[in-house]
Amino acid sequence: MKFNKRTILVLCFILFCTSFLIKHPVQSTGTGPTKSVHVHNVIFMIPDGFSASYASNYRIFKGSEDTRLDPLLVGMMKTRSANNLVTDSAAAATAMATGYKTNNDMISISPEGKPLETILEAAKKAGKATGLVATSTVTHATPAAFAAHVTSRESKAEVALQMVEKVDVLLGGGKRYFLPRSAGGLQKERHLIEELQLKGYSFIKNRDELLKLDAVTNQFFGLFAEGPMSPELDRDVTEQPSLAEMTTAAITALSQHDGGFFLMVEGSQIDWAGHANDAAWAMKDIEAFEQAVGVALDFAEKDESTLVVVVGDHDTGGMSAGGYDEYAAKADILRDVKASGKYMAKQLNSKRSNAKEVLKTYANIELTKEEAKRIKKADDENLVYVINNIISERACIGWTTKVHTGVDVPLYAYGPASEWFRGSLDNTDVPKWMAKAMDIPFLSRLGH
Repeated sequence: MKFNKRTILVLCFILFCTSFLIKHPVQSTGTGPTKSVHVHNVIFMIPDGFSASYASNYRIFKGSEDTRLDPLLVGMMKTRSANNLVTDSAAAATAMATGYKTNNDMISISPEGKPLETILEAAKKAGKATGLVATSTVTHATPAAFAAHVTSRESKAEVALQMVEKVDVLLGGGKRYFLPRSAGGLQKERHLIEELQLKGYSFIKNRDELLKLDAVTNQFFGLFAEGPMSPELDRDVTEQPSLAEMTTAAITALSQHDGGFFLMVEGSQIDWAGHANDAAWAMKDIEAFEQAVGVALDFAEKDESTLVVVVGDHDTGGMSAGGYDEYAAKADILRDVKASGKYMAKQLNSKRSNAKEVLKTYANIELTKEEAKRIKKADDENLVYVINNIISERACIGWTTKVHTGVDVPLYAYGPASEWFRGSLDNTDVPKWMAKAMDIPFLSRLGH
């Protein structure tokens, strides 16, 4: 057989490309599995409001080149909702729980009003144990989206009613949503805590009870505050457990289940710190979240069949790493801050004449006359922001807003199937790949 010059050139090109691809295989960019995996458990961890600028400032705050998250960075995630370029937590959590976008304010309901199956519900149907952990109320937008379906995120009593049938371990704040009005709660008639106890659930009231929990207990609720739990900065004056302690308890209980488990852990108050422009609060709650991530990673490393996925739902506050002082970033000084701006504001006397003493005691800051004057002149509504802005200025951290922004957020993953999350993903992609990794039916239909 004779070959002309063009045929020979084409064959040479094909041989070259084949050789190159063998030596340099194309990497997955979130478009599908490249090999079979076995994922028995998924731990999905959400630092609410966390973006790349928070990661940068936290690295400076920690005084370390790397955090536990840095080596796990695999991609970035887009955050928009169905009806807005800037999402709220309800729509963001719905996307990450159901694989569908919805409108801001809606919880696992389509824009047309149809219930959307969640990854937690799908895991439960597939025979897996389930858990939700948060430092907000457990009925707040993010945990709610994994186990409830309501048209408004404010329907927290209804969220509690829907949650109790689906979750084996539930830890966080929000006790009042599980109690009847006769007991000071927000349920019309039902006493959900008593109902759960009758079904065999243990009820945990404080940190000591959580730490003493019998190792064989695998179904329990821990509601550690009537409303939200305390910021990490102020937790030492409470009887509340840390996020890491709650994560440890949840994993210990859920891992007893032979069928595997799905667990969502939220560092809820990073977002609230961003709304308050409270840089120290944000850093301390990120530190608490990193410790919880460490608990999950330690378990996953030993287990070898657990996928850990970490991603914020959106950015809050438009934080900068550096500002006010050219080429300076000083988030490390926030290690000296011992209380939230809200707590410090409560320590001021009626004339605010003790501002210098309060800021020195709780933030290790010597106020200038101008800064003390700013605090004294602030109206009640803006007092906390003035305190927080003074501290942020000292740390060279800027804020562009008190609400959310629409920037992409970093995505981290560890364990089998972690490579599936590489590249630029939409928030709706995340639960799809988690379900694929666990090999459970999901996204088969709208509604139930």
